[in-house]
Amino acid sequence: DLISMGFFLVLHFPYKVGFNAEEAHNIVKECVDGVLSGEDYNHNINQWTSSIVEQSLIHLVKLRKAYKNIVTCSAYGFHTASSGFWDTTPDGTCTIRWENQTMKCVVNVFTIAIVL
Repeated sequence: DLISMGFFLVLHFPYKVGFNAEEAHNIVKECVDGVLSGEDYNHNINQWTSSIVEQSLIHLVKLRKAYKNIVTCSAYGFHTASSGFWDTTPDGTCTIRWENQTMKCVVNVFTIAIVL
């Protein structure tokens, strides 16, 4: 019986494992471009950063990979750093930097594999 041998999750779990930093980078870069392209810094910055985070998460979830995703977005001209302690084989991170003449945006994506 496949279920009693532990194959149930493999056969019926609809998500894939394997972080692809380039794929995540491209997805989030498109979200940032879609929100900030053609804009100059103004008081809407909080709305823009929220929109970038929300859209990025929506598109990352659509990849149907077995991950918990964490997305942060900072816009202004300042220094930022991040770190994580995890298994670098299934887990990963990528950073997207975007800027124009009036603002800078940094988006960090952290993905942590769901192991069942």
